[in-house]
Amino acid sequence: MAINEGYHAPGDLPSVIPVFPLANALLLPRGELPLNIFEPRYLALIDAVLAGDRLIGLIQPKLGRDGVDDTDPPALADAGCAGRLTALQETGDGRYLVTLTGISRFRVVEELDVDTPFRQCRVTAEPFAVDFSESQGEDAVDRQKLLTTLRDFLEVNDMETDWDSINRASTETLVNALSMLSPYGPREKQALLEAADLETRAEVLIAITEMALARAGDEPGPSLQ
Repeated sequence: MAINEGYHAPGDLPSVIPVFPLANALLLPRGELPLNIFEPRYLALIDAVLAGDRLIGLIQPKLGRDGVDDTDPPALADAGCAGRLTALQETGDGRYLVTLTGISRFRVVEELDVDTPFRQCRVTAEPFAVDFSESQGEDAVDRQKLLTTLRDFLEVNDMETDWDSINRASTETLVNALSMLSPYGPREKQALLEAADLETRAEVLIAITEMALARAGDEPGPSLQ
């Protein structure tokens, strides 16, 4: 999905953005993430960004030693991804169905003390300048190994896919879409988010999937959960 507003460098991203903490969710540059918004504070967030630059920072709660932080409100992870609201549908029952299109990852500089019902952070995209260059690093990705691992995953889980669409997809689209759709937990999703570049993200995804396949081979049933 195309974005009308141009974002070409880290400085194009506002220094303060509202954030949507969501465990086990992953948004990556130029990826599309559908969300079902129903909590009043996040309905207010959507209303607010519609009146502004339509930017939302998707971020996971911070992971503690024993899993996701269960404090209220939970501490935030160090990094997330800014997305632009590119589609919105009102359901008639008080919900919004929205789509975020990823722009760039960011690091949290500080969370601000605000009066809004939703949280806001001062952020910087400088560590992720690579995100503003579409297709950056595609040539370094071992696409064939990624596809082989995907095929193994689908076979173990007795799943099918549209291989014609996969083969037509750019390498960046393939790596990021598979990362976002992967059925792994918040630690794995954060590792995929914070991967230094596209090649590293593909390697992390392959490694995680291979470990899951190995575990599946040692247990009854095909589930990789």
